[in-house]
Amino acid sequence: MPEYGYFLSCEQYGPAELIEQARMAEQAGFQALWISDHYHPWNDEQGQSPFVWSVIGALSEAVSLPVETAVTCPTVRVHPAVVAQAAATSAVMLDGRFRLGVGTGEALNEHILGGPWPPAHIRLEMLEEAIQVLRRLFTGEEVNHHGTHYTVENARLYTVPDEPVPIDVSGFGPAATQLASRIADGYITVRPDAARVEQYRKGGGGGKLVSGGTKVCYGTDKDECVRTVHRLWANEQLPGELGQVLPSPRHFEQAQQLVTEDMVRENRVCGDDVEEHVAELKQFADAGFDRIYVNQIGPDLRGFFDFYRTKVLPQL
Repeated sequence: MPEYGYFLSCEQYGPAELIEQARMAEQAGFQALWISDHYHPWNDEQGQSPFVWSVIGALSEAVSLPVETAVTCPTVRVHPAVVAQAAATSAVMLDGRFRLGVGTGEALNEHILGGPWPPAHIRLEMLEEAIQVLRRLFTGEEVNHHGTHYTVENARLYTVPDEPVPIDVSGFGPAATQLASRIADGYITVRPDAARVEQYRKGGGGGKLVSGGTKVCYGTDKDECVRTVHRLWANEQLPGELGQVLPSPRHFEQAQQLVTEDMVRENRVCGDDVEEHVAELKQFADAGFDRIYVNQIGPDLRGFFDFYRTKVLPQL
């Protein structure tokens, strides 16, 4: 049976709000936490972007749930040697209840230092080399690495967990999924895509952890929920690679003009119909996911957690 977790959105909420949501999630019966790692929100309406590693430190004191980044890009904005230190410290603070979710990232967050934004196949190469660096540093031994994309000299992590931090790789297409199946400790995706899960497992993932996530908008007024999602998260309905290549929240706001409220209504669970919420999460369970995370978009957080505690999670 899958575990069900809550997805903390650093794009929409500040640090104190995220910590309070984590507490409410644990009280409601959620079993794990995802947390996004962004430098920018997708658009100015979302309006937040706290430093994820600071928030994780606070989570380690506030809750007893396992935590995973969904996802960190350890290739452009932050060198993998620095990500390794952050992840190792997080795992120590969480007493081993930390997983590092990684992916190839988006220009939105990663191009801010003025360097080039590589094409997808180069980003996958960079991610694979970054994971090699991360794993060597997690051993606590001195690392010297002179690779195609990264150089590390005389680097050693002195604060490391008893066991190396598990590294899960995010993938939406066949190339990233193939990489995940070959080198990852687990696989992450945000679509209930049984074919990708099967590709991961048959390609080498076997019985390793497969995690997925979705967003909903709980509220008693379905039309108002649709309007809320359209205002805050219309970016999720943009097609193709726009999410990876648009460079700023302003550009996403321009592209989101192509997204209608009807598109949101068709593609996001909005309102307080229990069966719709259950069916949304069961899609992931039926596709073979081991952990399924859900994020509440709308403002009624207390209502959402009470709704899931009493009506949705018991059915799952």
